[in-house]
Amino acid sequence: MGPSKSTETALNDIRRDGFTVLENALTPDLSMAIRHGLDPWLQGARMGRNDFEGFESERVYALLSKVPEIAVMVEHGETLGIVDSLLAKNHLLSAALAINLHPGETSQRFHIDDGGNALPIPQPRDMLGVSTMWALDDFTAQNGATEVIPGSHRWSDDRKPQERESIAINMPAGSVLIFAGNLYHRGGANQSTQHRLGITIQYCDPNMRQLENMSLAVPPDTAASFSPKIQALLGYSVIDPGFKGYVNGRHPKNLIDPGYKGRKYRDELPPS
Repeated sequence: MGPSKSTETALNDIRRDGFTVLENALTPDLSMAIRHGLDPWLQGARMGRNDFEGFESERVYALLSKVPEIAVMVEHGETLGIVDSLLAKNHLLSAALAINLHPGETSQRFHIDDGGNALPIPQPRDMLGVSTMWALDDFTAQNGATEVIPGSHRWSDDRKPQERESIAINMPAGSVLIFAGNLYHRGGANQSTQHRLGITIQYCDPNMRQLENMSLAVPPDTAASFSPKIQALLGYSVIDPGFKGYVNGRHPKNLIDPGYKGRKYRDELPPS
């Protein structure tokens, strides 16, 4: 079965403009559960360490090990359907973190997300990652909504982003912004009197190194509690057909599931 009509529209938007927005992707009840899970980590004690992280922002890394409720976001059906269509088979989870902008936070510099873990392939090129930003609060131009430069995922390396080219993605709480990993974007300035909380979940090509070392960020006993899909996204998978990703000559899922029978032993051995 091919992509649904709404998914096909979203894919066309991403291929043309570099981004799309899905509204009502997160229910209010789940949003509240995630907020409660984040509360212990959002006490104003761990502010950003540099201007990029944001001196007036809190970032919560290794999120699946701290707030497992975000698993629903990581494997959200419509979002993953889009990611599956844009990235190669066996793509991986590259990053999952919460970003809480406090009042007074300034704008980030414009950047792309798949540059830090990508091979040195000059632009223009195909995207090597897909990023998402989930709104737990309403995102507005006033409170630091993500800003994107439409079409910049098709630029060459010699073209640099200009502030006048960007637009703020205003979206209600419960929405998700999905965008190409090589689209220029940034977190906006929070000129409001309220915090702006979002969660970014990023995926990458299976041949790329993940931005966050997921096998250490999410311990094996924690990984074992998630669905097979999330386990594969974390790295408990191999590039199929092939062996890339094996551990001690065996499929990595044997580390979290001693009874794993997904591949015959002779198929687990690396080529001689």
